Amino acid sequence: MQVWKDYQVQNKDRFLEELLELLRIPSVSADSRFNPDVKNCAEAVKLRLQEAGAEKVEVCPTAGHPIVYGEKIIDPKLPTVLVYGHYDVQPADPLELWDSGPFEPVIKDEKIYARGSADDKGQFYMHVKAFETMSKTNTLPCNIKFMIEGEEEVGSANLGIFIKENKERLKADVVLISDTAMISLENPSLDTGLRGLSYMEVAVTGPNRDLHSGVYGGAVANPATILCKMIASMHDENNHITIPGFYDKVQDLSQAERDALNAAPFDEAEYKADLGVDELWGEKGYSTIERTGIRPTLEVNGIWGGYTGEGSKTVLPSKAFAKISMRLVPNQDWVEISQLFQAHFEKIAPKSVKVKVTTHHGGSPYVTPTDHIAFKAANEAIQATFGKAPIPMRGGGSIPIVALFEKELGLKTILMGFGLDSDNLHSPNEKYGLANFYKGIETIPYFHKYFAELSK
Repeated sequence: MQVWKDYQVQNKDRFLEELLELLRIPSVSADSRFNPDVKNCAEAVKLRLQEAGAEKVEVCPTAGHPIVYGEKIIDPKLPTVLVYGHYDVQPADPLELWDSGPFEPVIKDEKIYARGSADDKGQFYMHVKAFETMSKTNTLPCNIKFMIEGEEEVGSANLGIFIKENKERLKADVVLISDTAMISLENPSLDTGLRGLSYMEVAVTGPNRDLHSGVYGGAVANPATILCKMIASMHDENNHITIPGFYDKVQDLSQAERDALNAAPFDEAEYKADLGVDELWGEKGYSTIERTGIRPTLEVNGIWGGYTGEGSKTVLPSKAFAKISMRLVPNQDWVEISQLFQAHFEKIAPKSVKVKVTTHHGGSPYVTPTDHIAFKAANEAIQATFGKAPIPMRGGGSIPIVALFEKELGLKTILMGFGLDSDNLHSPNEKYGLANFYKGIETIPYFHKYFAELSK
């Protein structure tokens, strides 16, 4: 609609500056040192929702970080869209690998470089500005509710409690999320599902203190060496995960479904060049697209032990640690997988060490029904602004709370992301394209328009 385009063109510079202000707030949920910043960010989101035209906006406290809720109900008889996003961000470490300050946003090559630019401040803020566009031009076709949380990056533990306690307030017809990626602006895609997650931490303890590696080396098991061997044993020669029972409930796709998935544009040479690797790695018998979307994985997210400071210290460490995440596919239950992991890790530990396994958090996989009217509305919205139909894809990441939306609220979720896999999510130099940001603001109003029309 021309009225939307005119409003967005007139206000695009302000839209961008407001996003940059949000990005300057270091709302790192995993580190308690940033708790005041997380709270300040919640207040900033509340203010922007109010300015955009939302009513009954409030910062809702939880046992952890607060949730920002807002709504605009124009007619109870009209359909309601619940927009979910998160204002918390991943830690910025390692800081020395950033080309500019992670919380000092820089625009370079038409991209915004900052922590949270793509995940998820830049993406959820598109919805705020799309809502403002419709609200200020008196063209809002349906009711909208916003639920923007501050704990997605640490498992959304308190959001589940909030949902259970606020089912009436959160009544809606569908959940809309932009916290995923598309293939490219030239080849838009629409996610039809997400993988689940199980996040673990393991500790291996050997001697009761750090030892001199010359005096004791060769006689006492080194926890760091043992840990490395244990982790390495969790993949076989075909890069198949060796935890007993891990694949028992994995839902395999038909050959036709696999062929459709692999029909998406993918340049392996370009993929490797972007990552700076000479060879790709993964489960034998599956393509890269399949490995990152429809197959479960086990990855080491961090490993440490002994002396890691400057210079040398010849020590045999007393302890070694690792953080491990497993991405799960439909029918895999994250609690069950966590238990299988723990049982296996404890079983393969040699008697020369003691092990401790801690489950941090997790979430279930999710599949969006492509015959749902909201999926059709998203499909039409993308066609309206990109000029072509989106390619259906399975997302490799996880949004643990999505399955809970269906369980507790009975709502399906539409995953309409505008980021790119190359946006360095969770990595140094995270970025988000200006074109992606503006394209999202342009496209989202069409979703509401078509969803309202298809709901009649």
